[in-house]
Amino acid sequence: MASSLTTASSGPGGSAGTSGSEKTFFGHPRGLATLFMTEMWERFSYYGMRALLVLYLVSGGADAATGSQGGGLAMTAATATAIYSVYVSMVYLMAMPGGWFGDRVWGARKTVTVAGFVIMAGHASLAIPGQAMFFVGLALVAAGSGLLKANISTMVGHLYDGPDDPRRDGGFTLFYIGINLGAFVAPFVVGTVGEKVNWHLGFALAAVGMGLGLLQFLIGTKNLSPKSNLVPNPLSAAERKNVLVKVCLVLVAAAVFYGVVVALGMYTLNWALVPITLAGLIIPVAVLVRIKRDKDLDKTEQSKMTAYIWFFVAAAVFWMIYDQGGSTLSLFADDKTADTVFGLGFPATWYQSLNPLFVMALAPVFAWLWLWLSRKNQEPNTIVKFAMGLVLVGASFFVFIVPMNMAGDGTKVSPMWLVSIYMIQTIGELCLSPVGLSVTTKMAPQKYASQMMGVWFLAVTAGDCTTGLLSLAGVDLNGTGIIGLQAAGAVLAGFAVWAYRKKVQALMGSVH
Repeated sequence: MASSLTTASSGPGGSAGTSGSEKTFFGHPRGLATLFMTEMWERFSYYGMRALLVLYLVSGGADAATGSQGGGLAMTAATATAIYSVYVSMVYLMAMPGGWFGDRVWGARKTVTVAGFVIMAGHASLAIPGQAMFFVGLALVAAGSGLLKANISTMVGHLYDGPDDPRRDGGFTLFYIGINLGAFVAPFVVGTVGEKVNWHLGFALAAVGMGLGLLQFLIGTKNLSPKSNLVPNPLSAAERKNVLVKVCLVLVAAAVFYGVVVALGMYTLNWALVPITLAGLIIPVAVLVRIKRDKDLDKTEQSKMTAYIWFFVAAAVFWMIYDQGGSTLSLFADDKTADTVFGLGFPATWYQSLNPLFVMALAPVFAWLWLWLSRKNQEPNTIVKFAMGLVLVGASFFVFIVPMNMAGDGTKVSPMWLVSIYMIQTIGELCLSPVGLSVTTKMAPQKYASQMMGVWFLAVTAGDCTTGLLSLAGVDLNGTGIIGLQAAGAVLAGFAVWAYRKKVQALMGSVH
């Protein structure tokens, strides 16, 4: 870490917390190094565990013929996909209450500290064999990730002198590199150990990774902005009491309901998964309806929210397919793809490193491309970029049908098929995801300025819960028919967005 610190030049113009003689992180406030490493290790733990999740769920007894270790929960592919989809959706759903805790209860710094301990405890629970500890661990990791995700980016912003600080965008770019660096390395370490040695040892390594991130954060808190310690809008005593009463009532109701279900001998896993999945679909719709019907919004803000719903639905369709990279594609990699590349072993978990690798390689290219096109007055607008993202993610599943048919007779297909699919999806992501974040901040009504990023994350929740609901309904997401249907749906959605681009642009007003 010391090798990446440089000394800031003296003179006027230093940012908050960066005097002329203080050390910086590549010219940025030193606190960015703390947040960079914290996020890198948190993503290491998250993506490492995610690479193992579906494979662990479907793994049964050890197979002497293939040398697989077994020892998993021996679930069906449909159940595993549903659990995976619900888990990923809950991570993003929890970002909203996570942001609320940072704004109204603990402040960003304390919330991230608590989140780190919760995530580490979750991975440690996953490292203990048994189905009960597995679900406890999954719930803890989802809750902790939501708490952390919503607040650590806020602390990056605190390091700079407001939105006009010229280093702000560069700081977030470095932070984004930390995310992808952790995501890239994790499958090679956690994935390899978990898949080839012992599942629970892999989960334990994820806990160690989060522990290192938490340690880095606690040591480096002195370099963070004092703003991160503040609670921007603390709850009043009456509000706090009201929240506690509501939470307790919900918990008691849930305990009574599930107690009755268990006592009657009716409980199955679906009793837990179906309500969560439905909530993941209902809550995003309810949030959008509440904002759209708010009478405090003026005519212009109402118009922008109508346009934003187009982007939200498009993003949900995109993430529904994209996030199957860790479920449907992962199962295909494990079962029907050759496990060697140029004679070298290539475990199924390693495919999860392709997306962050392509992001790091292609993101600078796209940044240059958009700037080059802008100078020529030919850059596609936000709506067209969204349409491109949808068409590309749909095209990736059309490509997926080819190796699925090739593997129908038991043939192991070339890994290059999956490499191609992940690359097409990443290009689609670079067309849609960064643009979605930007348009969310631009179109947010003033009243909901701090909440709209959480609303954007709800699009991921809606998309993943759709996948989970399909799996729970008995739809085989690993069949060519449903893959083709999803591909066609995404491409048609892309063309619909493109076809209505002028109407949506009119609703957006001055936002371009």
